[in-house]
Amino acid sequence: MTHSRMFWIVSWTLRGIAAIILLQTLFFKFTGAKESVYIFSTVGKALGLNFMEPWGRIGSGVVELIAAVLLLIPGTVVYGAITAMGVIGGAIFFHLTILGVQLTAVDDHGELFVLALVVFLASVVILAMHRSQIPFIGRPSATAVMAAKR
Repeated sequence: MTHSRMFWIVSWTLRGIAAIILLQTLFFKFTGAKESVYIFSTVGKALGLNFMEPWGRIGSGVVELIAAVLLLIPGTVVYGAITAMGVIGGAIFFHLTILGVQLTAVDDHGELFVLALVVFLASVVILAMHRSQIPFIGRPSATAVMAAKR
């Protein structure tokens, strides 16, 4: 399927924005910055999961790295969008249920929440734009193709 030049400009712009946000947060997760440690300590304590800090922090960083890379590879865009939606959906959930939108204890006034929303929304649009690449959904099965030929 061929797409217009505007399609590709929008697609690459959204993929770039989402990937840059995901990649820039890795520094904070992998170096144990106070914001990341606070988030995962607070969530871990609320859930009774003491391993969330550091293992949840590092694990989510690895998943975010994978999502960013997948978003930037043309053949894996939908997998990157789905992965980003999953990991960032978790972040949004914890902001809304345990952490709050603002993390004033670490001088965050909602910026992290807004960045999570941007990544999530960009990923939703990317997935919608590239829906024809979604396995078993975007492409007709061999059975459907054969049935249509009859």
